[in-house]
Amino acid sequence: MKPKRRPGPPRSLRSRLTVGLVVLLAAACLAVGVTTVIALEGFLVRRLDQQLAASGGRFAASPEHERHPDADDRPDTRGQSVGTFGARLLRGRTTQAAVVRDDTQTAVLLTDTDRRTLADVPVGESGHTVRLGALGHYRVTAVTGDDGDVLITGLPLHPVEETVHRLELVEALVYGAALVVTAVAGALWVRVSLRPLDRVAATATEVTRLPLASGQVAMPAPLPPGDPDTEVGQVATALNRMLGHVGDALDRRHASEERLRHFAADASHELRTPVATVRAHTELALRHKGPLSPDVRHALERVQSESQRMSGLVDDLLLLARLDAGRPLGRERVDLTRLALDTVDDARALAPDHRWLLDLPPEPVLVDGDEHRLHQVIANLLANARLHTPAGTQVVVALTTCSGSAELTVTDDGPGIPEALQPDIFQRFTRGDHSRSRTAGSTGLGLAIVEGVVAAHQGEVAVTSRPGRTCFRLRLPAGPSS
Repeated sequence: MKPKRRPGPPRSLRSRLTVGLVVLLAAACLAVGVTTVIALEGFLVRRLDQQLAASGGRFAASPEHERHPDADDRPDTRGQSVGTFGARLLRGRTTQAAVVRDDTQTAVLLTDTDRRTLADVPVGESGHTVRLGALGHYRVTAVTGDDGDVLITGLPLHPVEETVHRLELVEALVYGAALVVTAVAGALWVRVSLRPLDRVAATATEVTRLPLASGQVAMPAPLPPGDPDTEVGQVATALNRMLGHVGDALDRRHASEERLRHFAADASHELRTPVATVRAHTELALRHKGPLSPDVRHALERVQSESQRMSGLVDDLLLLARLDAGRPLGRERVDLTRLALDTVDDARALAPDHRWLLDLPPEPVLVDGDEHRLHQVIANLLANARLHTPAGTQVVVALTTCSGSAELTVTDDGPGIPEALQPDIFQRFTRGDHSRSRTAGSTGLGLAIVEGVVAAHQGEVAVTSRPGRTCFRLRLPAGPSS
């Protein structure tokens, strides 16, 4: 089960550009909105302060004077807007407080907190914001009266707050819609702008999927030329140049490999006849009925031995050349169980000082392939264990089937393969003895043939090794059981 990816910032360039565009616009909208709200609120509050300054405390002074008998019975609310507040303080204590409601003056009951708040209003300043119980926020100003008292006049801040809140709502709706539209339009614009970069990424991904290790490689078509003044156009141009250089290098490498394969195949074919002739003449000389000196006989036996080894080397080179050329091998039903029995019997006869064990399933294991080459694969693995392990080593050949595959393992308890040699163990002419001594009879082609034949059968081979245990694991597609 794959672990869940933690949410985080966008990773793709397209997402980062779109998010960055929206964030910048949001920051600009926020700055404009905050500035507008602050400016409007300040303007409206200054207008209130101007109105308070123009009133001169008239409304606050009207409750303290007794009306003249022939005066109008209504309080002095002339020029006062609805909600105007007035209060009189004498020696720090509030004596009267009233508010204008529909051209009438209504007394206001103040709490102790309201009284303390009014007592703290500075005298003579332009304006001061206070909160008065049930009346809400007021902008007030205090002036000195004729009787040594303090007259406080206030205007409600509710209209200002309502206007500011309405502006905030309008800005939120307008800016929100602008952000949504910008996000959609910006995403489309970024997608169209980065479309050439998508083609660059697709081409690079296609190159990574090509089998560049060997063989003829068909490079993808070059990208359409872009505007050299843009970064995307420069990347496309650079990628086209790189693809051209890589394609030329791969073509030269393939041509060199083909020349080398042809040389190996031609040389092997040319060597086959003279080697066979040397072997024939050597065998004929050894069968001579006349007396041969011991030195001459020894020399002829050495010539025969080396010609046999050279003949095997020529055959191995020819097989590798055919595998490199992709020539198909034989296809028939092959019983791996019988091949394992036969090759272990041969190995037991060649190295009786080793302990050879078999671990086979009760039913035959069948695969489709070339019986002769698969026999050669198992024989090469057993020869590798025989030649590179001391006497008394135990070698176990096991055969199993699993998930539509046949798996054969050759495991020994010898000294193991050096760690530095393991990555190249299936390369040609790879030997553990770097002095290139031929005393062990190894040509360095046995495991290369194993890897080539197994690959031609759509299989795989691997090795794991440490001191005391080396295991070659070969896996082939299994055929029907009957």
